Amino acid sequence: MSPDASAKPPAGEALAKIKSIVGDKGWSDAPDELAPWLTDRRGHYTGRCALMVRPSSTADIAAVMTVCNDYRIAVVPQGGNTSMCAAATPDKSGTEILFNLGRMNRIRNLDPLNYTVTAEAGCILQEIQRAAAEADRLFPLSLGAQGSCQIGGNLSTNAGGVNVLRYGNTRELVLGLEVVLPSGEVWNGLRRLRKDNTGYDMKHLFVGSEGTLGIITAAVLKLFPLPKDVQTCFAAVRDVDTVLELLARAREASGDAVTSFEMIGRFGVDLATAHIPGVADPLDKRYELYALIEFSGARADSGMAANMEAMLEGAFADGLVLDAAIAQSESQRRALWKLREGITEAQSVEGGSIKHDISVPVSAIPAFFRRATQAVVDYMPGIRPCSFGHVGDGNLHFNFSQPKPMDRKEFLAHWGEVNRIVHDIVVEMGGSISAEHGIGQLKRDELRHYKPALDLDLMRSIKAALDPKGIMNPGKML
Repeated sequence: MSPDASAKPPAGEALAKIKSIVGDKGWSDAPDELAPWLTDRRGHYTGRCALMVRPSSTADIAAVMTVCNDYRIAVVPQGGNTSMCAAATPDKSGTEILFNLGRMNRIRNLDPLNYTVTAEAGCILQEIQRAAAEADRLFPLSLGAQGSCQIGGNLSTNAGGVNVLRYGNTRELVLGLEVVLPSGEVWNGLRRLRKDNTGYDMKHLFVGSEGTLGIITAAVLKLFPLPKDVQTCFAAVRDVDTVLELLARAREASGDAVTSFEMIGRFGVDLATAHIPGVADPLDKRYELYALIEFSGARADSGMAANMEAMLEGAFADGLVLDAAIAQSESQRRALWKLREGITEAQSVEGGSIKHDISVPVSAIPAFFRRATQAVVDYMPGIRPCSFGHVGDGNLHFNFSQPKPMDRKEFLAHWGEVNRIVHDIVVEMGGSISAEHGIGQLKRDELRHYKPALDLDLMRSIKAALDPKGIMNPGKML
C-alpha cells in the first residue's frame, strides 16, 4: 500500500510529548541510528519514520500510545527486524512512529515447577532459551534468527522454526500476554494457567496479528524438560516419497520423540558448502535428496541412539536410505545444523531468488513437490529449484535461484508469475501461502487474492473493533 498522499507529519507538540514520556535515551531521529531499522531483512522495502521510540516499560508504551491515539499518529511495532515479509518496516510517508522494543528485555519470572517463563517482548529468543536451560528447562522455539529476533516479534508473526513437529508453533507455546491496545489501555492477560475456560481466549487475537491490533509487551511461555539425550543424523533418501515413509518410521522408532525432520535437496547442500565458511558435505558421495533428523529424550539413558540406529538399519535394508551419518558429538551436531541453516544465506550469495513459505498436508508433500517444481521449470527453463524445510509439519521453503545466464533484475521481474504458479497449486491442494513467515507487506496482495471474502471481512471487523482509528501498523496484512 502506498502511503496516503494526504498524510502529514505528526504535530510538533505530539512529538514533544512522546519525547518527554520516554526520556532522552528513549527516542531518536538521527538518520544514522534509524537507517538499520528502516529496511526489512530481505532488502525489499525501505521506509521512513517521524521518530523511533525505544521505550523501557509497558507504562511508557501505554503513555506514548495514548498520545498517538489522541493525535491519530500511525505506529509500527518492531522487534529484532528479522521479519521475512516486511511486517515491521514503516512506509515511505515519514509520518509513522517506529516502536523499537529492544530495551524491554527483562525476564520477569521463571517458574521451573510450573514450567513457565514470563519474558518482555524485547527479549532475544536465544536469551530465553539460555535462561530456561540454566533452570534445567527447554524453551523449544528455535529458528535461524534466534540470536537477534525478539520474542515479541516471534509472537506477532506466530513464528515456526525447526521444532514445530514436536512442540508446535509459537501460538502453542504461549499461555498469556500483556498487550498495549491502540487506545493506550493495557490488557493484562499474563496468566500462567493451562486451563482457563472463562470466555474468549483473547491472546490468540494478538498472536500472529503482526502488530495490527496492539503491541505485545510481555508473555508467559511454556517450558519443557531439557533434553538430555539428543541424537541427530543426516540421511540420503531415495526420493521424495521415501521422505514421508522415513518420517513415519522415525516417529514410531523414537516413541514419537522426533524433534525435527528437515528435507534438503542437493542444490541446497551445494550452495551451503560453496558459500558458508566451515560447512562441509556430511557424506562422501553425492545424492539428490536428504533428511536431517533429530530425536530427543528427557533422560540421558532414554535410548535415542539405539532407536535411531535401528530405524536407519531398517531403512537401509528396505532401500529407503542410501547413506547416512550420525553425529557423534555436539560439535558434529552443530555442523549438521549449520549446513541446514546456512542455505538461506547461501542462496542470497548465489544470486537472485524467488521464495515461497508454503504448507500443505504432510501426506501431500510428494505430489506438491513434483507438480509445482515441474510447473515452474516449464515456465522458466534453467531455473534452479532450492527446496528445503520442515517437512515433518508440512512446511516447505519452496525457493528458486535464477538461471545462471540470466540477469538478477530480469529474473526477479518474474516474481509475481512464479508466485502465482506455486500458490495456485498450494491452494488447490488445501495448503497455505504462508506457513510461518506471516503476511506483512510482501504477501498482502496474495492474501487478498486467495483468502475467502468472509475470512477477510471477519479480520477487518476485528481490526475495526480494536483499532477504530486504524493507527496500528497500517498497510500490513490487510
